[in-house]
Amino acid sequence: MARNSFRGSKHAKAAEANHDVDFGCSLKDLRSLMELRGPEGLQKIQETYGDVQGLCARLKTSPVDGLTGNTEDINRRKEEFGKNFIPPKKPKTFLQLVWEALQDVTLIILEVAAIISLGLSFYRPPDTEREHCGRAAGGVEDEGEAEAGWIEGAAILLSVCVVVLVTAFNDWSKEKQFRGLQNRIEQEQRFTVVRGGQVLQILVSEIVVGDIAQVKYGDLLPADGVLIQGNDLKIDESSLTGESDHVKKTLDKDPMLLSGTHVMEGSGKMVVTAVGVNSQTGIIFTLLGAGEDDDDDEEKEKKKREKEEKKKEKERKKKEKKEKKSKKNEGGEKKKGKDGVEMQPLNSEDGTEVEEKKKSNLPKKEKSVLQGKLTKLAVQIGKAGLLMSAVTVIILVALFLVDTFWIQGLPWIKDCTPIYIQFIVKFFIIGVTVLVVAVPEGLPLAVTISLAYSVKKMMKDNNLVRHLDACETMGNATAICSDKTGTLTMNRMTVVQIYIGDRHYRKVPEPDLIPGQIMELLITGISVNCAYTTRIMAPEKEGGLPRQVGNKTECALLGLVTDLRRDYQPIRNEYPEEKLYKVYTFNSVRKSMSTVIKKYDGGYRMFSKGASEILLKKCCRVLTGTGEAKVFKPRDRDDMMKNVIEPMASEGLRTICLAYRDFPTSEGEPDWDNETDILTALTCVCVVGIEDPVRPEVPDAIRKCQRAGITVRMVTGDNINTARAIATKCGIMHPGDDFLCLEGKEFNRRIRNELGEIEQERIDKIWPKLRVLARSSPTDKHTLVKGIIDSTVAEQRQVVAVTGDGTNDGPALKKADVGFAMGIAGTDVAKEASDIILTDDNFSSIVKAVMWGRNVYDSISKFLQFQLTVNVVAVIVAFTGACITQDSPLKAVQMLWVNLIMDTFASLALATEPPMESLLLRKPYGRNKPLISRTMMKNILGHAVYQLTIIFTLLFAGEQIFDIDSGRNAPLHAPPSEHYTIVFNTFVMMQLFNEINARKIHGERNVFEGIFNNAIFCSIVFGTFVIQIVIVQFGGKPFSCVGLSIEQWLWCVFLGFGCLLWGQLITTIPTSRLKFLMTAGHGTQKEEIPEEELEELEDLDEIDHAEMELRRGQVLWCRGLNRIQTQIRVVNAFRDSVSPYEGLETPEARSSIHNFMSHPDFRIEDSEPQIPLIDDITLEEDAAPTKRNAVPPLPKLSTLSNQNNNATERLSHLYKDGVIPQAPGSPLHSLETSL
Repeated sequence: MARNSFRGSKHAKAAEANHDVDFGCSLKDLRSLMELRGPEGLQKIQETYGDVQGLCARLKTSPVDGLTGNTEDINRRKEEFGKNFIPPKKPKTFLQLVWEALQDVTLIILEVAAIISLGLSFYRPPDTEREHCGRAAGGVEDEGEAEAGWIEGAAILLSVCVVVLVTAFNDWSKEKQFRGLQNRIEQEQRFTVVRGGQVLQILVSEIVVGDIAQVKYGDLLPADGVLIQGNDLKIDESSLTGESDHVKKTLDKDPMLLSGTHVMEGSGKMVVTAVGVNSQTGIIFTLLGAGEDDDDDEEKEKKKREKEEKKKEKERKKKEKKEKKSKKNEGGEKKKGKDGVEMQPLNSEDGTEVEEKKKSNLPKKEKSVLQGKLTKLAVQIGKAGLLMSAVTVIILVALFLVDTFWIQGLPWIKDCTPIYIQFIVKFFIIGVTVLVVAVPEGLPLAVTISLAYSVKKMMKDNNLVRHLDACETMGNATAICSDKTGTLTMNRMTVVQIYIGDRHYRKVPEPDLIPGQIMELLITGISVNCAYTTRIMAPEKEGGLPRQVGNKTECALLGLVTDLRRDYQPIRNEYPEEKLYKVYTFNSVRKSMSTVIKKYDGGYRMFSKGASEILLKKCCRVLTGTGEAKVFKPRDRDDMMKNVIEPMASEGLRTICLAYRDFPTSEGEPDWDNETDILTALTCVCVVGIEDPVRPEVPDAIRKCQRAGITVRMVTGDNINTARAIATKCGIMHPGDDFLCLEGKEFNRRIRNELGEIEQERIDKIWPKLRVLARSSPTDKHTLVKGIIDSTVAEQRQVVAVTGDGTNDGPALKKADVGFAMGIAGTDVAKEASDIILTDDNFSSIVKAVMWGRNVYDSISKFLQFQLTVNVVAVIVAFTGACITQDSPLKAVQMLWVNLIMDTFASLALATEPPMESLLLRKPYGRNKPLISRTMMKNILGHAVYQLTIIFTLLFAGEQIFDIDSGRNAPLHAPPSEHYTIVFNTFVMMQLFNEINARKIHGERNVFEGIFNNAIFCSIVFGTFVIQIVIVQFGGKPFSCVGLSIEQWLWCVFLGFGCLLWGQLITTIPTSRLKFLMTAGHGTQKEEIPEEELEELEDLDEIDHAEMELRRGQVLWCRGLNRIQTQIRVVNAFRDSVSPYEGLETPEARSSIHNFMSHPDFRIEDSEPQIPLIDDITLEEDAAPTKRNAVPPLPKLSTLSNQNNNATERLSHLYKDGVIPQAPGSPLHSLETSL
């Protein structure tokens, strides 16, 4: 309360003097002070420092003017008390990434096979017996050729190295990109402090101990501090304590403010007492990140212990399942976490069990749907590839053995054994390469590349993406619920009409037309009853508009003061913020703001401003043209509504009523906490109409949305006429439409039953027609969003995007599939809850996001179409070729090269296609659309037929066509043949031309459209072509190639070019005729999920499809699946590093407290599947993306218990149950909730 603030004390003056002496309190003192809560903290301040002013004096700062701001002083504070910065974890080095890529099982198999083949190629049996080893071994004419046998092994090793380096480089560049993004998000964050008497916005990392920070509604506190002065300040401390109730902060009860908590109401000033790693948030971080560089032995030990734990868990789970069935109806059942870790029922203070609410029937927020579909597809293809490769190896070995020992009837000669082994190794290598080609490990890579590329480009379109999934989800959006102010309008408010002294002026009147008495009340009321952080500043450029700082509606009122040729600053100097007696700040319930000042005669005067229809109901008098107050009856009020307010509103103006009330000395001091009595019997001074013009680009953007099948709804706090006028200007509604325009009250009346409960059926009747929701509260917004998402009326689930800027928009932003926060007007709380930040607050940027989202989906489909064609062809060629000619027509090294073009290069080329406007001409795909449509299936199979025909013709008749020697049935170390080189070259040429075909997936004719807009695509196709020439002409033995003549080259290119012509032919066939074609790449439907999984899902808050598919397809030794897992781990790691808010991960991605713990409603199940266990002494954490580290021995944790005096009981608990119980009120509790 302002009353509790001091009026300038002797300490304050002392504080300004002498900055050179040491500070009067140490880092340790301050740190221990901030660990106390409420009354204990207050007591400590009083005992040690006297009062808050004493604390300021010790910290050498002035509560009014702040620090002097000279650099020397700031630096000394940084040295003494630390910087406001939490050091991030080191990123992985390139070598670590290389090592990770090498962990791939199939690569290891290839390496081993290559090494065996290398070793054996140096073994030479005595020449005499060579003939006895069978036909295949003999027939090497030339010694030099036989000596070149080692080359194949070496070439395979080399190509493995290339694959590994490319993979590692991809991962590394992604990591770099995301770190850049992270830093960009950090630099956006600023905070208001007072230095040298000036109010400044500084970077959060620049805040030092002793700074005087101004806190206001919607801020996320960047450091710990002690309140100096507050108005109605309420803080949400759930991110630290887990208590969801807002905590009221006052000087006389609880002045302690903690970093990472949210200001939900009111405003105030605090002196900063702890920053960075010494703040409460920082301490928890240090605990999580501690013990980072422990020995590897410990890691191994940990893994061993974990395995044992898991085994026990599984057994326990089985038992539990049986028990569960028998005790289905008994209460107090132990709730299981995501990985079957038992969680003891949480004991609350009095020992009763906390009831666990099942959130089973609500639809969950689904993450990475696309990733889930892809993983599933990749796993299916991988299994098929595994089967094919196994069959290939078995057939090859069988044919060889039958041919050698049965048909030729040779005995097994000891000297020939190495040669036989060499054959079997060769077959094995062929099998593995078939597998390598079959598994599309480029799929997850393509998603990541596509998303990463989109995120980078979206920055230029003013979309700062915080969660990667949001980008892909936006492509499916079917509804957008947008705010009005600032998003659809320019958020530059000006007063254009005013009703004052019985007259309605259509434009701001000359000052002499307004009676002096009314003028004084008006000017004082506006100056005092607007937040002091709101100011009007001189324009930046000559002749520009004055800059508006702070709340825009208040800026409009201050602008009115300037238009009336008066100045608000002298009045603010007369009543500085400390002297304001009581402030009722604006919130969504009051919809008004009031400020009380003490008059010189000892009485009080209160100025109020607020929404006109609400405030006029509380007025009982009105000022007339003479300056007298006359009685204001309900009938007068209705007249005023009809004649003044409705005409203003129908022109799209926001109407604000200004009023005041006097409390004479004779009545004594009123009870300020009884708001209903205080806020009545007002006298109306005037009503103003504020205009906020529609942004010029919005109507066009909304038209695009509607054409793209996206419904735009406007949700605003303004009155219904204003809202309707703006909606019509924007094109959300057109005159004569039968769409609904509702007020919040009416909306609530229609959706609730007699008992006041919300019913989904009732919402379903309203939302399809609803276009404007006016005078809505944040809960209405949340209800609407939830209602649309949960609705089952439409044939597919609606995907809803929501924009928000206020603190109270948090729940709606979180509930929506994609939450957009405003970068300029948005509060920190809104930004924390959002998925994408609009850096220019503009609606048309949302349309760009939709385009990018759809583009991601299409890019992936393009890549899939290309990839699968190659897969089908390569696998069939290798398989049939091997079975018929006992040798794969495409050699191992060639296969690896093809795999490199297909997977890595193609994913780069096709995943980075820029979006076209034409994306907005179709309806959204919807959640359940398969990745591979019928058209794509037609293309894949059609092209496969063409390519197989060409390759088999070349393979079995190529020697006659080109008149060259046949390359079939060559002996073990035979030199490469022209025949097989032509087959390989034609194959690659066909892929290159097919890559151009793959650019279109909806059956368009012109595949070259916009090809030059994508430089990456052109350079990759061209580069691949050049490398192919080099390989064929100079590749020689390692690539099993021979130089070809110009004529042969032209034939290869011509056959490749045939793909484009064939593509045109395929396009001509109508897809509707091909009923037999299946679609593929669906996500797993609910019916397909086994029961146990469904049970697990019920406990989750969001469903991460990628994670689930991975768990379903854990065939881990197979190359691609492992690669796929690594890729998805990488993707998830980045997801986390882009969003430090997805559960609390290690400080790897964070370098400012500001980004810390910002979900008031963390849930344990938010983050990775493992729930940490406490084992002997260390608190273990192990989650997919990074090695999480052991935390130091637990006794240290007790320092966190906030003097709750139950530290010892809690620690004994810890050891007993193996799980952290929650003691609300302690950071430990939140540490656990957020893990």
